[in-house]
Amino acid sequence: MKKEWLHGANRVAFEHSKALTAYHSKSFYFSTRLLPKSKQWATFALYGFCRYADNLIDNPRDRSVPELLAEVKYLRRELEIAYRTGESEHPIIHPFISVAREYGIPKKYPLALLDGVQMDLERNRYTTFDELYLFAYRVAGVVGVMMTYVLGYKDPVAFKYAEKLGVAMQLTNILRDVEEDAERNRIYLPLDELERFGVSEEEILSGKMTPAVHELMRFQVERAHGYYRDSAPGIAMLETDAQFAIQSASKIYRGILMKIEGREYNPFLGRVFVSQLRKAGILFREVLRTKIAVVGERLIPVGLWEGKIRPEAEV
Repeated sequence: MKKEWLHGANRVAFEHSKALTAYHSKSFYFSTRLLPKSKQWATFALYGFCRYADNLIDNPRDRSVPELLAEVKYLRRELEIAYRTGESEHPIIHPFISVAREYGIPKKYPLALLDGVQMDLERNRYTTFDELYLFAYRVAGVVGVMMTYVLGYKDPVAFKYAEKLGVAMQLTNILRDVEEDAERNRIYLPLDELERFGVSEEEILSGKMTPAVHELMRFQVERAHGYYRDSAPGIAMLETDAQFAIQSASKIYRGILMKIEGREYNPFLGRVFVSQLRKAGILFREVLRTKIAVVGERLIPVGLWEGKIRPEAEV
């Protein structure tokens, strides 16, 4: 852990990011606390920045769209300066820039996140999945990429898998929040896919469950599952001491999809969630699995552990 992170004003800034994490994502906070100290505090700083940016939209207060866009513009400008100078008095950018410089996080990723925030301010419909993917990449895929810098990786291909996992989680959020978004006149499901399944915007906005909505939602859930499957190989490419946290997050979020399936794909029955007990159980199993894997790597030839050497071939 960088000692200067937790001294004086630095400690105040890092503690603020830690508090934001604890308040807005209890399960993520719990899993982060089990990471090595340096990765733990770096993750708090990274999450704090992402959460702050998201809250400009998720918690817009009584501000107009031009006023919110001005906030995003200011944050973008301060981030640019921080990358140039290596410092900031902004309470969220202060810890983030320390971590970004320590782990070599390129400026294009936090700027892409702000592009996604601005995108969310300026539109409430997406015509195609390609458009929706761009949004999901900006607000979640780049978060996975930035986390990979912090957690450490054994193969740079891990970044591509991290993008897929971030997109999978954002698609899950969209499917979980169909009803809440409709109440704000927002439809994230691609309009051309609504048309393909014979679903009108009015059916979504009014919360009308029909056979067509059922099939549309089933299609969307299966797509999200596909992104989780595609992202899975990347977890083993992370440093071992961080794999459990990402594996846990993936399983917890995928559990939301299973809850939607359990409701016969009806998105209008209130927000689904995975219980704290279930989250704790997933986390415990992943921590245990990781520890067993570490022991296995030490006692068993690497080729055998990875399944590349047949046991009977060992002398």
